[in-house]
Amino acid sequence: MTQDSRTQSAQKRHSWPNRAQSEAAKSLVRDCVGTLNKDRHRLRRAVIEADAKGDKAALEVLELKIAESREAVETRKAAMPELSFDQSLPVNAERETIAKAISDHQVVVLCGETGSGKTTQLPKICMSLGRGVSGLIGHTQPRRIAARTVATRIASEVGSPLGDLVGYQVRFVENVSERTAVKVMTDGVLLAELARDRFLNAYDTLILDEAHERSLNIDFLLGYLKRLLEKRRDLKLIITSATIDPQRFSKHFSDAPIIEVSGRTYPVEVRYRPPEKDSDGDLNKAIGDAVSEAIRSGPGDVLVFLPGEREIREASKHLRAMAMNT
Repeated sequence: MTQDSRTQSAQKRHSWPNRAQSEAAKSLVRDCVGTLNKDRHRLRRAVIEADAKGDKAALEVLELKIAESREAVETRKAAMPELSFDQSLPVNAERETIAKAISDHQVVVLCGETGSGKTTQLPKICMSLGRGVSGLIGHTQPRRIAARTVATRIASEVGSPLGDLVGYQVRFVENVSERTAVKVMTDGVLLAELARDRFLNAYDTLILDEAHERSLNIDFLLGYLKRLLEKRRDLKLIITSATIDPQRFSKHFSDAPIIEVSGRTYPVEVRYRPPEKDSDGDLNKAIGDAVSEAIRSGPGDVLVFLPGEREIREASKHLRAMAMNT
């Protein structure tokens, strides 16, 4: 096939008008505004093409599909829970400011210290603004275990079983439903979705959490989303970062507003306890000995930092076994 013939073929494929011509089709195009995000563009395009062909039967079928999609939106809206906000979390002291910024701007950068509550409260603030109805609120986390834990916590706060209003997706595991409003996932999962949905039509809001980690996935998403937002004016993007140069994120997105939220800290006692000589380098035994010593000192909590998910699971299993044997 020559270059001219390829060009003519492409023009023929895309020769449909950009607007509906008949009054019936124009009405259907207007009705598409109230459909699910994932359906809206496809249905609108189908209406315009059917109208150009004069296919009244196709328009009647599309009218039913548009009505079904609009009904799904109403069903999702009715399922939205009554939300409550813990006022002891610093982020909720700025809740009205954050909500107004999200309403007024397409991109918002939230700079919050550890313990501010931004990870669990931001999706709820978005839900209170009516987001998550026509599309999903996508909430990314850098690690799989964090995605599951965050989803579980948010689901508990909105009073919904995990996988219902709040779900999660990590590699090889997807726990979401048709009712899901908030989908927590790893940034790698969102990146993979671009292969089959390059406009991310399933989402009406995206929250990129822990963006300061600047992994390759996050950097690619930030670059891609900058271009996508120009085409999808309905899509909201919220970037959360620790207090590490949030101005760079703001500048990347045309001087997006930055909201700073303080953290919440607690007194921590630090003890140095080298492993015993007979531990043979057994990490779990060393952790168990340290936890036992801390418990003997009195009531309180113990925070254990480990390098990966496997180590976390092994340490957790070891500590549970210790608890059962005492």
